Amino acid sequence: MATKPELFGTDGIRAVAGEYPLDHATVTKIGSALGTALKKSSTPVRVVLGKDTRESNEWISQALARGLAATGAEVLDAGIITTPGVAYLTRRHGFSAGVMISASHNHYLDNGIKIFSSTGAKLALAQELEIESLIKAMADLPEDGQNPAQVVPGWLDEYVDYLVGLIPAGLDFTRFRLVVDCANGAATRVAPRLLARLGIKVHLLNAEPNGQNINLDCGSLHPEGLAEVTRISGADFGVAFDGDADRAIFATGEGRVAGGDHVLYALAPFLQSQGNLKGHAVVGTLMTNLALELDLAEQGIKLKRTAVGDKYVLEEMLRSGISLGGEASGHIIFSDLSLAGDGMITLLEVLRLLAVSGQSFGELLRWYQPFPQLIRNVRVRVKPPLEEIPSVARAITNCCLKLGDRGRVVVRYSGTEPLARVMVEGADATAVEDHTALIAEAIETAIGLGR
Repeated sequence: MATKPELFGTDGIRAVAGEYPLDHATVTKIGSALGTALKKSSTPVRVVLGKDTRESNEWISQALARGLAATGAEVLDAGIITTPGVAYLTRRHGFSAGVMISASHNHYLDNGIKIFSSTGAKLALAQELEIESLIKAMADLPEDGQNPAQVVPGWLDEYVDYLVGLIPAGLDFTRFRLVVDCANGAATRVAPRLLARLGIKVHLLNAEPNGQNINLDCGSLHPEGLAEVTRISGADFGVAFDGDADRAIFATGEGRVAGGDHVLYALAPFLQSQGNLKGHAVVGTLMTNLALELDLAEQGIKLKRTAVGDKYVLEEMLRSGISLGGEASGHIIFSDLSLAGDGMITLLEVLRLLAVSGQSFGELLRWYQPFPQLIRNVRVRVKPPLEEIPSVARAITNCCLKLGDRGRVVVRYSGTEPLARVMVEGADATAVEDHTALIAEAIETAIGLGR
């Protein structure tokens, strides 16, 4: 059996909608393979589906439901909801699995299938490999054109009720004024409901999805507009979600963009002071800024790093007994509350921090200055071990020696594209640029696609 999934990436199966592996036949097979795998440990098999606002979501969810139903699984449809909303419903109602149809922050032409286990966590590697093995062994399934999924109204409100219930008694958020960028995605169904329940004044941006405008020059990948509106409007802060709202990027009242590292910088000491930072540590990734690691260390908080991907962050959190982790991209996990990154929970935790501290978001972040970080992609024709290419190894070693303990170098191959990714960060921006260029040039000369 293979040891690395071919269809599953770090966040489920993702591709252009209508093309392999997100063509009708393969999606149906994925549903059937999932149902078959679940039958081994769960009887009866019950699966909940959710989706974001992409125009391809309807036929993908129908094809997936057909495959599941072919194995005898009961399929229930939660409609448009966030990815963490599906994770919550899966855990809350004892489903065998939950499936979110979404390509997260990608363009609307892309789509994806994210699968959660009964615990509300993403599938383990062994489960992904089993599903792929079943898909490969499967004959084509007939498509009868019927959608066997049962739509269940009210689950969106149940999820919002759950979020409201996370707020400690006695906290009043009504003084806050926010700018909220819904990315024309699933957040449009949740954020307005949630914030209205909290009595917060909201200026909504990009909350009119049409199936094709999800993430279009908006949301967590494009927070500059949010930051400017926040500054001009005099709001306390702003928040931008991605298409399925599992990540959140913020803007301070002064118009400063604040990503996942900023959130960890602000929240980790706060949780530590309240005795709620398990393990006295935070889990980040290879891309977590070195400045965050050094700043947290000064406060007695360790940073553990994992490979890029929120599933790896969660695995380390559970293995080490750590309750807070996340990525610079805005995936933040509070494992005591949810085993899925949830942009809404991140927003609530920031609101709680500001309400308790009495400080603004800008004040809490005023001393945090991320080190300059540069990432360069080099297209390659082959992928030999980088440490076995003498010129590349020399360039990397020289960079590490020059930067010392005030810098980092991460050079790795992309898992899905013919690319080598060069990341250099350090206190000196010029040195970061120079070393990035030298390492990238060494890779290009040795194994570049044009060579």
